[in-house]
Amino acid sequence: MTDRRVALVNEAGGYVGPDLARQLATRGNDLVLGNASAELVAELEGLGARVVNVEGARNLAKEGAAATLVSAALDTFGRLDAAAAFTGMIIPGKFLDSSRDDLAKLVEGCLVAPYEFLKAVAPPMVAAGSGQICLMTSATAARPTKGAALYSSVRAGATMMAQNLAAEIASTGVQVNVLGTNFMDFPEFHAAAGTDDPEVRKFFEAQIPMKRMGQLDEFASFAMAFLDGTSGFTTGQFVGYAGGWA
Repeated sequence: MTDRRVALVNEAGGYVGPDLARQLATRGNDLVLGNASAELVAELEGLGARVVNVEGARNLAKEGAAATLVSAALDTFGRLDAAAAFTGMIIPGKFLDSSRDDLAKLVEGCLVAPYEFLKAVAPPMVAAGSGQICLMTSATAARPTKGAALYSSVRAGATMMAQNLAAEIASTGVQVNVLGTNFMDFPEFHAAAGTDDPEVRKFFEAQIPMKRMGQLDEFASFAMAFLDGTSGFTTGQFVGYAGGWA
């Protein structure tokens, strides 16, 4: 069993995953990562982290995928101190234009996947009497969102699910918190919102109080308070990370 902290990031192949892994490595964590590139693994090992890369766990909604990541942590390091996950897809649109197929896809990716993640990572932390879980949903969970009716609804469900878990296990010393982003500068957001078009991007940025989009490296830095073990007295919180929009 290692004396170093061990952190899990469900998807290191995209979005904020690589930046989370870098931040955790610089803070003395060994890592269990889903779908990390060979280049990222080498970089993290250069920072002093031991890294276990797990392939084939990208879809957390698939039964057993999250458990595979947790087993990798326990089998290799004998412990799990922190776990972060982001899941789902963005399906924009008005409620009256939506379909049951849209709803089913969103529930699978944005509600079932977080459910499987939370069910997998919480028990070993509860048994150990400590741990940090950070679920990343969306700032749209905090307010009705024009043009993303089903998406914001399902994200709100995942946020509340994590907050219920936080209340249930608070006395064990395990923290569960939720970070909700919006207007982040990454390819999937641009594809869903059309913000690769400079004029569309300008329109979106005008709605953000800070008048710019968020960067993934700064979001990863912010998330460390919920993952790196330095802040142990916060649980059950939802924090919007959206430039003042939520």
